[in-house]
Amino acid sequence: MTVLFVDIVGSTRLVEQLDPEDVRALQRAYFGTVASVLRRWRGVVEKYVGDAVMALFDASGSDGLDAYRAVRAGLDIQAALARRRPAGIRLSVRVGVATGEVLLDLAGVRDGGHGAASGAVITTAARLQEHAPPGGVVVCPATRDAVAGLVEQRPLATLTLAGKTLPLDVWRVTGPAGSRPARHRVPLVGRRRELASAADEVTRALRERRPRWISLVGPPGSGRSRLLHEVTRAVSSVDGVPVRRRVTACPPYPCGELAPLADLVRPRPDATGVDGPGGVLAAFLAAPDDDTVAQRAVVACREALLGLAAEAPVVVAVDDLDRAAPALRRFLHQLHVAAGERGLPLAVVTTCGSGSADPLPAPARRIPLEPLGPLDTGRLLRHLLDRAGRPAALAARLVTLVGGNPAVAAAYAGAEPSGVPAAARRLVDARLDRLDGTHRAVLLAAAASGGPAGAAAVEAMLGWPAGRAEPVLRALAAARLLHPVAAGRWAVDALVARVAALRLSRAVRADFARRLRAAKDTAAGRVPGAATGVPSRGAGEREVCPLGAGRSRRSGGGARPAPVPPDRTDACDTVPGQPGRAGALPAEPGRAGQPVRAGPAAAATRIVPGVTAWPGQRSSPSSVVAAWPDPSPVVTAGRERRIGPPWRVGRNRRRTEPGGHALGLAA
Repeated sequence: MTVLFVDIVGSTRLVEQLDPEDVRALQRAYFGTVASVLRRWRGVVEKYVGDAVMALFDASGSDGLDAYRAVRAGLDIQAALARRRPAGIRLSVRVGVATGEVLLDLAGVRDGGHGAASGAVITTAARLQEHAPPGGVVVCPATRDAVAGLVEQRPLATLTLAGKTLPLDVWRVTGPAGSRPARHRVPLVGRRRELASAADEVTRALRERRPRWISLVGPPGSGRSRLLHEVTRAVSSVDGVPVRRRVTACPPYPCGELAPLADLVRPRPDATGVDGPGGVLAAFLAAPDDDTVAQRAVVACREALLGLAAEAPVVVAVDDLDRAAPALRRFLHQLHVAAGERGLPLAVVTTCGSGSADPLPAPARRIPLEPLGPLDTGRLLRHLLDRAGRPAALAARLVTLVGGNPAVAAAYAGAEPSGVPAAARRLVDARLDRLDGTHRAVLLAAAASGGPAGAAAVEAMLGWPAGRAEPVLRALAAARLLHPVAAGRWAVDALVARVAALRLSRAVRADFARRLRAAKDTAAGRVPGAATGVPSRGAGEREVCPLGAGRSRRSGGGARPAPVPPDRTDACDTVPGQPGRAGALPAEPGRAGQPVRAGPAAAATRIVPGVTAWPGQRSSPSSVVAAWPDPSPVVTAGRERRIGPPWRVGRNRRRTEPGGHALGLAA
């Protein structure tokens, strides 16, 4: 969870100089300006404390860029207050942004939902705000790592915050990062076939003067950007004529819809560039974030690129096109069509995620980036480990964890094999959060089984009827989250299994173990739970899964979860027939409001419908056993999500909330 604090500088002195009516007008204008910016960046105002505003990011759904959105919101608040001048007064504010573990009450997640969040990170954000320079945005180390490369940052003096035992390194964010050439220090490994295919397509398009669109498609971390760089370098000339390269990248949430287009038409040191009528290109290059100026320059930009292609072959390369605004995609489509009509030597090469279904203009070719094989993964790992000064023998232990993903390999090169690096954790969490509750529940249950799992075992763990888990397992295998190991049995990818274990609370893992053991006992003709110390359910009690449709989540991302003996339940598990203890969460029909945890390693979590409770369920304020949604009318438990940083993965962290069944696997 990322928390933002903003407060007015010198508000006490300012209020003393104003009439109360003027103070009220100033506050309304100030709070309205801040709230509108926060809403635009999908932040939720948690509380107003005097003149301070506290906002949460990742409280009502995540896109994996929560820290970035919080930082951009802080920058925009500064700019909006400087522009607007509430009540005619120039206000100076400080902004502090921190990322960490938070206990969140989902029922209170709304603008003004005072007391919805609790955690040390809130105090950290408030202290950072106090130490920020007037007009500045200051971030903690966790936030700084999450937004590295996306914003411009400079270090400030190390701070000693009240209540903190250790000094804290802080950074000041000065603005969004400008376009800069990507640095690729790792050799390209295992992409020879894809590189040759893409380079051949580009060469054919330029030589035959028949424009083609080549799309490099792969999941995050698969090396799409690196391959794009190599493709543009591989085709340096065609039939002795030098090829001109125009390269740009689409940042997340660009300031202007057509801002990346400026890099395609900006004059190069070799003076290749053409201005349009009336200097519209010059105006656009001077203010690429101004959408009005950019729209006037669209035709001039297209004609400039077509003019370059009339003089020499041109390759237009666009990285992360799936982040682009519709206006930029439309421009590229029109450029491709116009070049084809004129018979110009031009090729468009783009990268996008595996789930992108954007239609491409013909002729076009999609080149998928498959996971690296074991041999190529080992070669890459040995090179990375050598650069990190670590023994190459570790590569053998890491091959199965990396799963053929170059970004995961780079993350593990500097981390211990027994843990989960933060970068790798973010990639896997994003994949899991794209699943709906049903598929996520099956995946987590399969991971908790401790080995290859069949449909019967998963159904026993989730309390499902026979035949329901089989199609879900097949869908997960098609998404490469599982792989078949025997007839009717699937194994979870090694890294996915680790992350899944980190997302489950100890109570849920203990209950999974009890259910699995009971299923095995029943299959062997024994009384479930006999001689194991595991309490069995009464005849009138339904078996329901504690996962909340797979939406329970515990996020750590740096260490192994605390072991839980399979022969006992967690301390907060329910003993059937006993009433709940004092402090237990109430089970009221249709009522939400239980606490949730959110943390920096869970930037990609999303809030979805939750759970039902079995009779006699009880819990403590810090640990809740949630239940699986069932079609029958039963009592609904509260919502809960608990996500935390690597150093607290031994604690219970989960996410649940009321809801029903959702089917289908997200692309």
